Amino acid sequence: MFCEVELLRDVAVLAKNLEGTRLVPQRFIITRLLEDLLNEKASKDHGYFLAITSLKSIGKGEVVDETGDVFFPVVFNCRIFLPFKGEILKGVVHHVFRHGVFLRCGPIRYAFLSARKMPNYQYVDGENPAFSSDELVKIENDVVVRFVVLGVRWIEKRGDIKKEFVMLTSLEGDSLGPISSSGSGELDL
Repeated sequence: MFCEVELLRDVAVLAKNLEGTRLVPQRFIITRLLEDLLNEKASKDHGYFLAITSLKSIGKGEVVDETGDVFFPVVFNCRIFLPFKGEILKGVVHHVFRHGVFLRCGPIRYAFLSARKMPNYQYVDGENPAFSSDELVKIENDVVVRFVVLGVRWIEKRGDIKKEFVMLTSLEGDSLGPISSSGSGELDL
């Protein structure tokens, strides 16, 4: 689901980046905020950060005595994407194997659709593996599929600080299944 939330972040400005007058341009603070969100990518509570839609305020900077760095509290609105159980979404198939398929759905790279959750589809092995239905409809790479979300999990690996959501999906329900071939591998949500 897409929604907009108000967030508060402390934006750090390193002492070496401060001008001689100790004034920090607003542009610099906003740039640092964007860099921080880009590096953070997502959070368990808010989902994926897609865009800052408005800047509410930049508070007075607080100097850290030891380093001379300055922290500015920034309040802003941010558009986020956080899927939830029961939601109907679309994704592009990017990997087909005997036990199911992996879909990409917006910023989510791993939405798993199990073969058990594809009623009336059978696995077809070959050079281009696919799932085929009795009506000769195929689920294969680059096909757009409408699905229902069965579950969402936040994964946080410490090794290379990989943080992301993964989904378990199903085609069990009305109006679910392949829509079309996307061709480009991209999908407009």
